[in-house]
Amino acid sequence: MRLKRIFFVVFAAASVSLCLCTGCIERKVTISTEPSGALVLLNDEEVGTSPVTVGFEWYGDYSVQVSKDGYQTLKTHQNLKRPVADRFPFDLFADAFSSKIYEYNWNFKLEPLQPIDKDKLIKSAVGLQKQALVPIKEGHPEKIKIPKPKKK
Repeated sequence: MRLKRIFFVVFAAASVSLCLCTGCIERKVTISTEPSGALVLLNDEEVGTSPVTVGFEWYGDYSVQVSKDGYQTLKTHQNLKRPVADRFPFDLFADAFSSKIYEYNWNFKLEPLQPIDKDKLIKSAVGLQKQALVPIKEGHPEKIKIPKPKKK
């Protein structure tokens, strides 16, 4: 009977100490841009202005959108790959006995917004209109009327 009691006390003490020794895993990604101060959207959710650090729960594909006045908006995808230590069954031991921080850095360079050449834009529109087989009327582009399709 005494042996059972000792075993129970040791088991209880080991269980309590194991619960108190659990580690913590933190995952975060820092998004930087050149120039800084750009608005960052991660999976269509605004996370702040660059440089910005956000925590994440899962690995995989992330949709990233970066925009700033005077620069072209950048839309891209980034893939976060799960490290081996964060895969089953290794993650059970890593989570239980140690604290770990997984940090990732994404850097994006924004291109300056190019001024629109109106004459070039009009020529491009006329070329596309010819490709679409729509008759072109002479005159100002804003006065060109596109015929409506005929009903059958």
